Amino acid sequence: MGWIMSTEQKVAVVTGASQGIGAGIVQAFRDRNYRVVATSRSIKPASDTDIVTVQGDVGAADAAERVFKTAIERFGRVDTLVNNAGMFMAKPFTLYSQDDYASYMSTNVTGFFHMTQRALEIMSKQGRGHVVTITTSLVDQPMSSVPAVLASLTKGALGAATKSLAIEYAKTGIRVNAVSPGIIKTPMHPPEAHKALAALHPMGRMGNVSDVVDAIIYLDGAEFVTGAILHVDGGQAAGHHMVQGAQRQADEGDKMKGTS
Repeated sequence: MGWIMSTEQKVAVVTGASQGIGAGIVQAFRDRNYRVVATSRSIKPASDTDIVTVQGDVGAADAAERVFKTAIERFGRVDTLVNNAGMFMAKPFTLYSQDDYASYMSTNVTGFFHMTQRALEIMSKQGRGHVVTITTSLVDQPMSSVPAVLASLTKGALGAATKSLAIEYAKTGIRVNAVSPGIIKTPMHPPEAHKALAALHPMGRMGNVSDVVDAIIYLDGAEFVTGAILHVDGGQAAGHHMVQGAQRQADEGDKMKGTS
């Protein structure tokens, strides 16, 4: 009887799970009685017996093998994969190094490839499952103040792959979606930068980890939603806005034009 109970409890795999958004996702799934396989390079063992941690580089094929082998051995199923691991580095395009490029591709694209491929193999046997991937709203609305071509190159690929996989698997009981955040308050952003980062969003604030987590949990339960890219970005992807400083500069420019 215990075995039947254990296989009925849903299981989520979360990448990039040791801090920030990843840690928030793990907690949200546990709060909903999911068992969780949490992976990142530096993740520590968990005291909770319903969380198993796997250390590894998301871009390495053997890491994905170990993660999903662990999930099946420990919990017997995989219901949800959250591709949260990602890197972000804003730089002028010509200043990106070969190493920057390799790191971006490995973490954002190769990691998605290996993890999603393993997950879909298991989910196909089960006849059900959900893959949700974190992208970025810079793909839809690049900003001159945040040059980040490698984010667009890699995360834009994930958005396109999300739609493609959603269609490929639409009749199988497997759904594939993405969440596209704006700039979220995580340890990656120092507090002194928060005011400037908040101003980049039409709503005038940064996102919270809970905003992204809520979107993932919504998609996980939304049985008729697949191929969606849900923007959680304070309006960034919807269109342009002027931050106050830029508006003042524009006003000054208009005054000068008027006097010439």
